Amino acid sequence: MSMKYHIREIEERDNQAVEKIIRYCLIEFGADHEGCAWTDPYLGRFSQVYSTEGNRYWVAEDADGKLVGGVGIGSFEETPGVCELQKMYCLPEARGTGTAHQLLQTALAYAEKYYRQCYLETFGNMVAAQKFYEKHGFYRIKDQVVDTGHYTCDVFYLKDL
Repeated sequence: MSMKYHIREIEERDNQAVEKIIRYCLIEFGADHEGCAWTDPYLGRFSQVYSTEGNRYWVAEDADGKLVGGVGIGSFEETPGVCELQKMYCLPEARGTGTAHQLLQTALAYAEKYYRQCYLETFGNMVAAQKFYEKHGFYRIKDQVVDTGHYTCDVFYLKDL
């Protein structure tokens, strides 16, 4: 049975729950170390970080108000026409429910208003995520577009908006 989740912009009260979701998923994929989102200094402050023009973060919440996933769009000073799909994670209970699709569509609709391309980086062992991104029009590129500081990410994608 597929559950319906409500997608909305992040609020300050969501910061800790989103950080827990991201850390849970990073542990699950062996990415609980330096060089990736694990040590991102903004992890518990998304409501502030994503509050400026061209930067947003959305969460997926169940009927009881529990957060099960999230996704962000972030800007790069170095590449004005390119944004980054950031911190897209869903808990296992939300996977296969269409929630990731809803989150991605929300993020890309926003990104189209400000950017020409959307970049993302991930890990080689996140095979299902790579298939998901490719299904949604992302194409693999050889190297980083911008140095994000996530030097342990080894798979990179772009999507024309």
